[in-house]
Amino acid sequence: MAEFAATISEGPGHIRVALAGDCDLAVRDQLSEALLAAVSRCETVVVDLTAVDFLDSSGLHGLVAAHRAAIARGGRLFVENPTGSVAAVLDLTGVGGLLSRNGQGHDPAGGEDR
Repeated sequence: MAEFAATISEGPGHIRVALAGDCDLAVRDQLSEALLAAVSRCETVVVDLTAVDFLDSSGLHGLVAAHRAAIARGGRLFVENPTGSVAAVLDLTGVGGLLSRNGQGHDPAGGEDR
């Protein structure tokens, strides 16, 4: 199991949350706390999934809950750079489309500040 980490950094007009490790039941509270903290500070939150090795339903729930919180505040939460099984989970569940910048699936190219 890869150790979970959430690194928050500020960019022009957005906050980036770089996740790493496994996003599963064991880290559900840490994941939610990091994402909701970012959503409370900025209208645009970009979640970088490059270093996420595993994503289960708890991780999906955290992403969707933070997305809903962002929408409720008039903002938006996006994911970018999912790879391998993480991209497959996002695509198979339809969550990738919900959380993409363009509404057409995850954003594999990243595309900061488009």
